[in-house]
Amino acid sequence: MWNEPGPPNPPRRGWRDWALVAVLMAVAVLEGVLRQDLPWRAVSVAITAGLVLTLLWRRSRPLPMVAVAFGTCALSPLVMNGASLQTYTLVFLLLLSYALCRWGSGREVVIGLVIILLKVTHSMISDSPGLPDVIGGWAVVSASIAAGLALRYRAGARARELDKVKLLERVQLARDLHDTVAHHVSAMAIRAQAGLATSGSHPDAATDALRVIESEASRALAEMRAMVDVLRQNQPADRQPGRRITDLRQLASRGRSGPSVDVEISGDLDDIPPPVGAAIYRLAQESVTNARRHARHATRIEVRVAADDTSVRLRVSDDGDGGLAHPSTRPGYGLIGMIERADLLGGTCVAGPDPDRGWTVTAVLPRTGSAT
Repeated sequence: MWNEPGPPNPPRRGWRDWALVAVLMAVAVLEGVLRQDLPWRAVSVAITAGLVLTLLWRRSRPLPMVAVAFGTCALSPLVMNGASLQTYTLVFLLLLSYALCRWGSGREVVIGLVIILLKVTHSMISDSPGLPDVIGGWAVVSASIAAGLALRYRAGARARELDKVKLLERVQLARDLHDTVAHHVSAMAIRAQAGLATSGSHPDAATDALRVIESEASRALAEMRAMVDVLRQNQPADRQPGRRITDLRQLASRGRSGPSVDVEISGDLDDIPPPVGAAIYRLAQESVTNARRHARHATRIEVRVAADDTSVRLRVSDDGDGGLAHPSTRPGYGLIGMIERADLLGGTCVAGPDPDRGWTVTAVLPRTGSAT
C-alpha cells in the first residue's frame, strides 16, 4: 500500500464545502455560548472554528489537513493550562480521517493513520475514560476509516472494470479492421494479376488496374492506421468474416418468444468502409439484446439505418414501459462499450428514455470511418 497512488480526479472544492464550513463554525460558536462547563471557552471555540477550515482541503491535501487538525488538538493543552479541547463540534475530524483513506495516496494513508492512532491513544490515556467510552471511540473512528477505504477500493474496482470493457471493445474493433485490410490486399493482388495479364494487349486496362490498386492501397493504409490506434492487447486476430450493415436483416424476428424486431435500411450503402459497417451492426446487435433483456412489456423493437453522403445513422427504439434505466443512473458496461466503439470511429452514441415510453439508442458514424 505504501507505493499506491491516490485516486485520480478528486472532487473540487465547491459551494457545499463552504456551506459545511459555515454551518460548523456557527455550531462551534453556539456551543461556546451554551456550554458553561467548557474549559477556556473563548480559546476552545477559536481553535475549533479555525480547524474547521481544514475541511476545505480535505480531498486535495488530506495528509497535511489531518496533521494540522489532530496535531493542534494534541498540542492544545499547552495553551489551555493543561486542559484539552472538549467541544462536540470536533466530531468533524471523522470527515478528515474518511477523506484521508478515500483520497490520499498509500503513503499518506499510512502516515495519517499513525497520526490519528497516536492522537486517539494519547486522548484515552490523558482523559482516562471508562471502558465503554474507549470501545465506542475506537468503533466510531474505525467506522470512518473503513468507510473511506471501502469506497476507495469500490471506485478503483469499477474503474478497472470500465478499462477492461474499453479494452475488449478496442480489441473487437481491431479484429474487424483486420478483415477489412485483408480484403483490400486481396483486391490489389487480383487487380495486379489482371493488369499483368492484359498489359501487352490492352495497356489501358493495366492503367485502370493501377488506379484501383492505388485506391485500395490508400484505404488499406488508413484502416491499418486505425487498427494501430485501437489495438491495445497482443492477441491473435479473429479470422471470422466481419459483419456488414446488410447483416442486420438477420436480427429481424416475428416476436414468438419476445418483442418483434423490425429492421429497415435505407440510403446508399455502397463504398461504406467495413469498419463502419461492422460497428453499425455491433451497435444495433447490442441495442436489440439490451431491449429484449431489460425493456419491460415491450412488444416491438425498431432498427432503422439511414446512410447519406457524409454519415451513417442508426436508431434502435422499443415500446417498453420504464426504459432500460433511469436517466440519473450510471451507464452499464454494455452502453459504455457502445460509446467507446462509436468514439473510436469519430462518431457518437447516445441512449435514453423516450418522452412517453420506451428507450432509444442513436448512433451517428462518419461515412469515411475516420478514427479520432
